[in-house]
Amino acid sequence: MQVLKSQESMFSLIVRSAAGRDGIPSLWTGLSGSILRQGSYSTARFGIHTVLSQRVMEYTGQKRLSLGSNIACAGVAGGIAGVVGNPAEVVLVRMCADGAKPLSQRFGYSNAIEALWRIIREEGVQVFGKGLSANITRSVLMNVSQIATYSSAKQYLVSHMGLADDIKTHAAASLAAGTMATTLCAPADVIKSRLQSSAGKEGLGAVLRSGLREEGALFLMKGWTPAWLRLTPHTVLTFVFMEKLRQLTTIGIPWLHTRRIGREEEQVLR
Repeated sequence: MQVLKSQESMFSLIVRSAAGRDGIPSLWTGLSGSILRQGSYSTARFGIHTVLSQRVMEYTGQKRLSLGSNIACAGVAGGIAGVVGNPAEVVLVRMCADGAKPLSQRFGYSNAIEALWRIIREEGVQVFGKGLSANITRSVLMNVSQIATYSSAKQYLVSHMGLADDIKTHAAASLAAGTMATTLCAPADVIKSRLQSSAGKEGLGAVLRSGLREEGALFLMKGWTPAWLRLTPHTVLTFVFMEKLRQLTTIGIPWLHTRRIGREEEQVLR
């Protein structure tokens, strides 16, 4: 959706250009690229943020990670993860965008590993830096919006609305986080996707000017609905599983952990 310039609705476009042409299984195109991306990018952004959070709390001697510190840790972790995950991002975007192109212009990768190998062999490793600045921007926005929104929403639901620190509260807080992340990341996501799906050398400025000239400012929000449908369930499952992992193990995740002290809530290290 983000690399196309059509004004069709999301569902008619999916039926006509994907499922209607290549069959329902085409909706899972790029699955191996998505797994590769999650294994590199998501592991890095959550892992680095947890480590940074622990270091900040140890350094300050505080038991609660402030909102500002949480945002700073999330931003740094997101930026680093954006660099780590960019090669997988290039692979994923190309695999998913292939179906919208004429046969003569398709990359035709059968899986993520083949894509990595062919990109290195045919175009060089420098291609893995395509759209890097946009991806770093998106990664910072994603991490900050997801983690800060989730932490704040969960804290509000527990301390101000009196809800229990359980799976229903976690799901509600992560729903808010997914919606916020989708909205803040949409412009960077559109630009990043168009840069990485292109086989040419078009730069960020050229993509932005072209989109504004041909489609108007709202092109930056293109694909918001499918992005929300993809990101929000992913966000809900991510935080629900992380909360369960925290409860079942001795792993310290300082920005997740809350405990009730009377009527107040305090975020603490396990």
